[in-house]
Amino acid sequence: MTSQISIDDRDRKIVSILQADSRISNADLAERTGMSTSACWRRVKALEEAGVIARYGAVVDQEKLGLGFHAIVQVQLNRHDPEEVSQLIRAIEARPEVQECYATTGEADYHMRVVCEDIATYNAFLEDFLFRQVAVRAAQTNVVLKNVKRASGLSV
Repeated sequence: MTSQISIDDRDRKIVSILQADSRISNADLAERTGMSTSACWRRVKALEEAGVIARYGAVVDQEKLGLGFHAIVQVQLNRHDPEEVSQLIRAIEARPEVQECYATTGEADYHMRVVCEDIATYNAFLEDFLFRQVAVRAAQTNVVLKNVKRASGLSV
């Protein structure tokens, strides 16, 4: 359950530091924010409980994990039948290749970021999964050639 919280400059500094290094010790975080360790710990807990800090994680190199294919896929729907759309969303959420998916305005209804081993694996993803979804009319693939910018946190 999330609670309401008033965000101040000190909270923004805590969030900024944790986005850059979520493994920082509470003592180091407290020192960098000019707080006592107990006050800093309480503030981080309050930010977590309020949902400002949703989770912690690691940024990994997908290529070093053997995931060398990266694409942005624009998906167009046949129609916006609520049941078919819900079924599609549940199916997308279950696919590990789909790293992100956004409902969007414009020509495409959804934009997905898909990461997998290679072009053959991606082709199997299209044929065995995406094109078998009742709601999907068409998909356009934009292969990512190189990563120009990858943000690891929000500007606070």
